[in-house]
Amino acid sequence: MHIPYNHFHHSPSPCNIMKRGSFWGYKRFYMTSLLETSDYLKDDCLVMDLTIGVVRNRVETPTILVPPPDMGDCLEGLLKSGMNSDIVFEVGDETFRAHKLILAVRSPVFKAQFYGLIGNPDMEKIVVKDVQPLVFKAMLNFIYSDVLPDIRELTGSVSKAIYASIMQHLFVEADRYGLERLKLLCEAKLCELVSADTVASTMALAEQHQCAHLKSVCLKFTASRENLGDVIQTEEFEHLGKANPSLLLDLLATVAAVDDDTCRSRRRKRNWGSDIGLSLSDGVGSSGRQTPRHF
Repeated sequence: MHIPYNHFHHSPSPCNIMKRGSFWGYKRFYMTSLLETSDYLKDDCLVMDLTIGVVRNRVETPTILVPPPDMGDCLEGLLKSGMNSDIVFEVGDETFRAHKLILAVRSPVFKAQFYGLIGNPDMEKIVVKDVQPLVFKAMLNFIYSDVLPDIRELTGSVSKAIYASIMQHLFVEADRYGLERLKLLCEAKLCELVSADTVASTMALAEQHQCAHLKSVCLKFTASRENLGDVIQTEEFEHLGKANPSLLLDLLATVAAVDDDTCRSRRRKRNWGSDIGLSLSDGVGSSGRQTPRHF
């Protein structure tokens, strides 16, 4: 009498056999020596009951093209049209119409201003000071579309300095209105735009708003031998030293760290070169000919 054994099993999910010689199953199903002395054999035969399903054909279904989300585009269109707007912002000599509910959903500051305990949901106009109209427009575009605006398209300029300046001001407004995603997007762009002309003002901005990563990028850029001379000659750096002397101490520490890393790197290279020279000299005899090495 033989004993059924159903311990070995596979899930019913299909397996694709792509080429000749492919296999699927257990590489070491059972040891032959153990099988010969087990009770699973009957008349020196091993009976295996397998259920195999083979899929020969597959029905091709038409592909349905699903368009990407367009809610941001629709809301941005609503902002541009001004349809059913209920709040007007006066920024400099320009006005912008918007929707209080959308602003409140996106910004905790606007939410408190319109619907908070001391807010006024019936206000119809707000005068915004200390911000450029272009920057405020860019912030509104982000609030509605959730996409960082194309600053070059808004300014009509390809100047890297102007781009960085607008991005710095947009960063400030993002922090002012609690737009954390916009703030991080601006921080990432400012890291990319760091140059000898912009690094001082960007560093001061990072220090003021406690952005450790942006500050670190600025310090490392300034501390490098290739950039330090150009940076310290700018008016922005001179102003930075007067307004933020603590940043100069951070810069000195970064310069010292960079020099220390450079010295260690040069020392490693010299040691590596010495090791190579010793290794080569081991195989050269007094006559200058290479002698065999015995191992």
